[in-house]
Amino acid sequence: MNNMDINVQWVFTSMALLGLASGMIGTFVLLKKQSLIGDAMAHAALPGICIAFLLYGQKSLLFFFIGAACSGYVATACIQFIVKHTRIKEDAAIGIVLSVFFGLGIVLLTWINQHEGGNQSGINDFLFGKAASLTGSDVNVLAVTTIIMIIITSVFFKEFKIITFDRAFAQGIGVPVSLLNGVLMFLIVSVVVVGLQAVGVVLMSALLITPALAARYWTEKLEWMTLLAGVFGALSGVAGAYVSLIAYVPTGPLVIIFATALFLFSFLFAPKRGLCSKIIRRHVERKKLRVKQLMYERGEQL
Repeated sequence: MNNMDINVQWVFTSMALLGLASGMIGTFVLLKKQSLIGDAMAHAALPGICIAFLLYGQKSLLFFFIGAACSGYVATACIQFIVKHTRIKEDAAIGIVLSVFFGLGIVLLTWINQHEGGNQSGINDFLFGKAASLTGSDVNVLAVTTIIMIIITSVFFKEFKIITFDRAFAQGIGVPVSLLNGVLMFLIVSVVVVGLQAVGVVLMSALLITPALAARYWTEKLEWMTLLAGVFGALSGVAGAYVSLIAYVPTGPLVIIFATALFLFSFLFAPKRGLCSKIIRRHVERKKLRVKQLMYERGEQL
């Protein structure tokens, strides 16, 4: 087995882990109705990446991660400040911060590309993602960080479950709600940051939400929903990376296409919540009702 085969296997493994972590964390993001937070974090990461490149002078995934994380936390602080000190609602505040940070990122990206060596920096891959551009060290960082996030999510699963469904009850029994919300926000920012080069700034938030949405159609239990969302995310990540490596196209759109296909399949064919299942059940119920009415009418005639 040559080095190329080993690198490809590492890329697939990393994408599977990224999809698994995104699906698991995205379940809580979806249920807490914080879908826009992931979108804001992904778009807000772009200026942090550009500033990290300007300071370091060359591509370094570790420095890019640090810059993106700092930018993401600054964006979160800005959103919280706007909501707390103005009459603007959270969704509007997220939209404002998302637009400003992404606009700043595009300006910095354009400025970098106009200078010598900017086009070879690899920063453009962060817009739509490119798994093929991952080096061995990049893959190691991505794999280790996603494994850590999966472990943290598993360890605090019960606590996340309580604060997601009943915050008041959690506070009443002494659960550190603020601390756990901080941990969950850390996980959201982390999974967005580590997935940027593979999936891209524009579509990373979709990898958080789409697998969780698909899993929601199959079960009402949080444990199974979290597991299914992770599986759907992993399948989407591997399939998107495979086609991307073959066709030499951005990874992000392909990953989201596969994730959306899984969502549409779930939407149509899930046993209880699927559209086709509902149509069949309605048809069966109407047929039973017509039979009962017919039997009742015949009984009256007798």
